[in-house]
Amino acid sequence: MKKKVLIVQPIHESGLKVFDDRFEVRVAPDPSVETVKREIKGVEGVIVRTAPFTREIIAAADSLKVIARHGVGVDNIDLRAATERGILVLNTPDANAVSVAEHTLTAIGALAKMVLPMDRATRRGDWEARNEYKAVDLDGKVLGLIGLGRIGSMVARKAAAAFNMQVIAFDPYVRPEVAAKNGAVLYEDLDRIFREADVISIHTPLTAETRGLVNGARLALMKSSAFLVNFSRGGVVDEEALYRVLKDGAIAGAALDVFEEEPPSRNHPLFELDNVLLSPHSAALTQECVVRMATGAARGVVEVLTGREPQFVVNTEVLKQQQ
Repeated sequence: MKKKVLIVQPIHESGLKVFDDRFEVRVAPDPSVETVKREIKGVEGVIVRTAPFTREIIAAADSLKVIARHGVGVDNIDLRAATERGILVLNTPDANAVSVAEHTLTAIGALAKMVLPMDRATRRGDWEARNEYKAVDLDGKVLGLIGLGRIGSMVARKAAAAFNMQVIAFDPYVRPEVAAKNGAVLYEDLDRIFREADVISIHTPLTAETRGLVNGARLALMKSSAFLVNFSRGGVVDEEALYRVLKDGAIAGAALDVFEEEPPSRNHPLFELDNVLLSPHSAALTQECVVRMATGAARGVVEVLTGREPQFVVNTEVLKQQQ
């Protein structure tokens, strides 16, 4: 009998090709909780992108062995519920690092050089905007990283190589010598990062510990000339506090690829501002990266359902119980 696999949201066709005739693969009609609850019956493996994969869905599953996240963050998956049921949760941490790192450096450059405001001024015929140009050079400036994992480490190396930036970082799970290998000086005091950095870039998962980590008090520590970049998870930043400091000019600008609520409301206050660069959680969606995420997630499901040990397990305690 073929092993049933459910894909909650469509993935690149290269991921589908990973599955051979041992598997019956189908895509859910839509990613709503109610639909996935109906579709999950008899399913042994799941690939999920950004849709919520809740305790309710997991409770409705009668055969589920593995949930593979098409990406890195697993905050949309009820990890505790999956672990309680002995269901492995996988992700694809190697797939998106280069794409998000490149997007980060691109955004930092665009903010520093006022790319979008100058583009808009030129299109409306405001040639004299060049006399109000307040761009800055990044050479020698201080980049503060919150999170020095795969993506943060790559951003550190690229920022030093491309812009000659000095890199400081906060990550309680990284040793100073590891940070040094990536050209970063590790700080134990997070507030010091906010005080000293010319650009702060966030690369941390959303957890109970990191939710609201970037709050009004910390934003108030930033230089008025500084930029904030968040390409991690929206919940890490207090968006109301960020709106206030951007509107008041207390910081120079920000770039966001993620929001507390996705998609955000069309009348989101940040949309009013000219000093913020926005994108729809798309930093990892390059043509190359969607292939890496799709094939990586699919390979993980195949490995589990054919009795092999998968490479990237999030809830390793389940793996240990099965050994």
